[in-house]
Amino acid sequence: MIPYKSINIKDLNSFAEGTLSDHLKMEVVDLGEDFIVMEMPVESYTKQPMGLLHGGAVASIAENAGSLGSYLIAGRDKIAAGMTLNCNHLKSVKDGKIRATAKAIHIGKNSHVWEIEVRNEQGELTNVCRLTVAIRDKK
Repeated sequence: MIPYKSINIKDLNSFAEGTLSDHLKMEVVDLGEDFIVMEMPVESYTKQPMGLLHGGAVASIAENAGSLGSYLIAGRDKIAAGMTLNCNHLKSVKDGKIRATAKAIHIGKNSHVWEIEVRNEQGELTNVCRLTVAIRDKK
């Protein structure tokens, strides 16, 4: 599982410098043996034209959380890449922050499956996502 006791969250967040998660201001705020929690602000750059949180931004944080969890589990000699992502949008968000909690529900040799719950600042469930991650050797 995730070697969370040996991971410094600040160092983990610096790993994302210059990436999409950096651009969208995602950050890891907690992690444990089988979960990772990320937050992202709901600002103009994460909204769609109607002023609501964009579904693509939700998909981005969900995939980032699960893929990062898989990378931490699989190790530096492996590649963790999303294969499939399904997101159900349950409640709109207009402002504040969202918090995505990715929990591993299957850890296999070649694939991992994560269930991600996204909640608003009031703790209300806004999205549920499921991510399958392929685990491959680096070449």
